[in-house]
Amino acid sequence: MNGKDLDVAIVGAGVGGLYAIHRLRKSGFRVRAFEAADGIGGTWYWNRYPGCRCDVESMEYSYSFSNDLQQEWRWPERYGTQPAILSYVNHVADRFDLRRDIELNTRIRSAHFDSGTGLWTLEAENTETGAVRSVRASHCIMATGNLSTPRTPGYPGLESFRGRWYHTGLWPHEGVDFTGLRVGIIGTGSSGVQSIPLIARHARHLHVFQRTANFSLPARNEPMREEKESRHKSEYEQRRRAAYSTPFGIAGYPPPDRSALDVPEEERNRIYEAKWQEGGSISFLYSFNDLLVNREANETACEFVRNKIRQTVKDPKTAELLCPNDHPIGTKRLILDTDYYETYNRDNVTLVDARSAPIREILPGGLRTDEADYELDAIVFATGFDAMTGAMKEIDIRTDRGAAIGEKWADGPQTYLGITIAGFPNLFMVTGPQSPGVKSQMILSCEQHVDWIANCLEHLRAEGLGVIEPEEAAEQAWVQHNNEVADSTLYPLANSWYVGANIPGKPRIFMPYVGGVDRYKQRCDAVAANGYEGFRTAG
Repeated sequence: MNGKDLDVAIVGAGVGGLYAIHRLRKSGFRVRAFEAADGIGGTWYWNRYPGCRCDVESMEYSYSFSNDLQQEWRWPERYGTQPAILSYVNHVADRFDLRRDIELNTRIRSAHFDSGTGLWTLEAENTETGAVRSVRASHCIMATGNLSTPRTPGYPGLESFRGRWYHTGLWPHEGVDFTGLRVGIIGTGSSGVQSIPLIARHARHLHVFQRTANFSLPARNEPMREEKESRHKSEYEQRRRAAYSTPFGIAGYPPPDRSALDVPEEERNRIYEAKWQEGGSISFLYSFNDLLVNREANETACEFVRNKIRQTVKDPKTAELLCPNDHPIGTKRLILDTDYYETYNRDNVTLVDARSAPIREILPGGLRTDEADYELDAIVFATGFDAMTGAMKEIDIRTDRGAAIGEKWADGPQTYLGITIAGFPNLFMVTGPQSPGVKSQMILSCEQHVDWIANCLEHLRAEGLGVIEPEEAAEQAWVQHNNEVADSTLYPLANSWYVGANIPGKPRIFMPYVGGVDRYKQRCDAVAANGYEGFRTAG
């Protein structure tokens, strides 16, 4: 065993980490996953805020590796709720006996590579007892997730607040009763938009502090229709295969072949209206073929949605505040909602413009903006995450040759394929920066990455090789390609978490690969087929 405990150490037991256990165990590797939480599920374990729901349809947002699993599992609704998805994830862990290779309540504090032994040494801390031990493994897979490091703004005075405060990404498992309370929610991204309608039903009064308006579309969620489920299951094999030939990793949406500018306005609005009534984000973005690359075309979709907001929200001033005007639609994560805009017609909901009057401090009895004080009993921070790089940088990852993730990524992430990092041998990531990850059906991307990693490790074993790492030149070329692809689209025009805009001081680098799942998978497959082109290997 060369002094090692494992062939592969996996950090994280979300959907990516769980599949890694299954796939690598199947290939005969000795594996173990380490999870800081006291339960599995990753983002679906932590995010329990009211209204938390996936924005990809249930029949797609699921594992494809077992046909029996996908045929037998019954999704109750068009879009899965957090409890439904967590139930599914736990079912998968039980069905495939994954728990025996998972250590819960175990936080990986550091991971150091020794070039002499060719091993990673992980420092694992028990979050209940504080006990620390070392684990040695030939390979390390970071399945730490893209949205797993919650960010709470550093407003002065928070410690003085007499009420209770919550972050949507760290929601109490027992839930929160807002009945009769004066509640303030800060942030109107996805978690804010999903939770606001439900909190408003119970709160005495809800103040929504909005700095930036975001585009949101109706989900049109409904109970799963039996005929839809049956048809989808009969087509699963073809749909899963076809998904890899699409930009977002989701099949069933014929690619558009017309520009929004080639269609008369009346017809164009009829098309948008049909998509609005259908519900869903991919369908809407597929209205025309240039919505994410042509600013003028994109503006037609923006104005259609703004007009919907104006038609829905009765107070004209509130409606205009809710109309996004600082980014093209789709360049931030396009939110799906149920009754979000309608909620602002309630007498107990007030929208506060936190851009023109920023929040200055938290008071013992509420908060203060530049214009007024607000009395609050509870505050909800819907302020997002240190996305894509936060979880990796929280771990002290370094090698005996002096490489350290914190230093290497100080000016933004650099990766090869979003799977490996030059200077860090035998270290892999699942849906890392500069891969489609967050711009795709995440479970599909997790499976694709894990399969690629497993095939790579099988190749090393067959060739008698112990070490693999990407060449600097290959990594630099991939980073440049990622940036060039992003710059050919409208995505960089938005101050989004895709560029780290929600984290003060974080370098503004566009992190996801937006060339499409189809083009990305072709490149990954070609790298492997060409003898792991761009990598160095050693015995």
